[in-house]
Order: sequence, then C-alpha cells, then structure tokens
Amino acid sequence: MPRLERLTAAHASAVLEFERAEREWFARWVPDRGDAYFTAEGFAARHAALLAEQDAGACRFHVLLDDDARTVLGRFNLMDVVTGEDGELGYRLARGATGRGLATAAVRKLCALAGASLGLSRVWADTDVHNTASRAVLARAGFGPGVPVDREGKPALRHARVL
Repeated sequence: MPRLERLTAAHASAVLEFERAEREWFARWVPDRGDAYFTAEGFAARHAALLAEQDAGACRFHVLLDDDARTVLGRFNLMDVVTGEDGELGYRLARGATGRGLATAAVRKLCALAGASLGLSRVWADTDVHNTASRAVLARAGFGPGVPVDREGKPALRHARVL
C-alpha cells in the first residue's frame, strides 16, 4: 500500500530518479526545471534548500512511496504555509501511477495533516486550465471549482478547500 512520508535527506536519490524518469511527463503541465536541476550537484543543492525551508516551517514536503518504500510515485507539498491561515498545495504523480486514486488519497491525507498538524484553515491549489485530471483530483478531495488566475504568465484555475 503506497504511503505518504515527510521528505527527508534519505529520500534524495529516489526523488532524483523520479524527477528524471518523469521529466517529460511533468513538462506537459508545469515549467521544466532546467538541465542543471537534474544533475547530481544541482539536485543535491535544491534538495538541501527544500529541507531547510521545511525545517524553518515555511513548507512541508512529502513523497508518496510505493510498497517497497524506495520508489517515489509522487510528490505532495504544502508551500508558503502561514500557520493558522493557509498554504498552497502542489503535487506531481508519476505517469504510471495515475488513474488509481493515489493522488486523491494523498491530497486528502495532506489536507487532514494541514488542518490537524499545522492549524491551517484553508488550502489552495492552482491547475493548468487544460489539466482535467488534476482538477478532478482536487474536486474529489473537496476543493471548490477553480477561479481564473494568471500563473507565471499562463492562464490557470485556483481551487480552494476550507479545512
């Protein structure tokens, strides 16, 4: 049974493997992170920075691990957390893991953690206007319909869930 775990330094190699394997798939929906990100050095620096952000309390990063607890199926994150207020949800799921309800279950679990552990009252997420699968995940996880926003110069929809 896949499980959601808080990101640690021990996940680094599995996360890099996941990001490399799914790079083309993710680039369909989000801006590519650039070649430097996918190098061992570039990734190590970014991973360390994420862990520092997490330690400071600004973000909570998670990985969805397969049954073997070594293979990353997805990443599910809360960013720009303002305790007692809100935070932004972001996630990405491996192409081969789609269509199994894994993203919906992980988003629901992360929302529960956001309310119980962080005291958030609301979580919001932006989706590409053409990403119907992501919008369906958010709807099944209790998010409202999206309202149009501009996301880095591209049209997007912002969905919110009151916790």
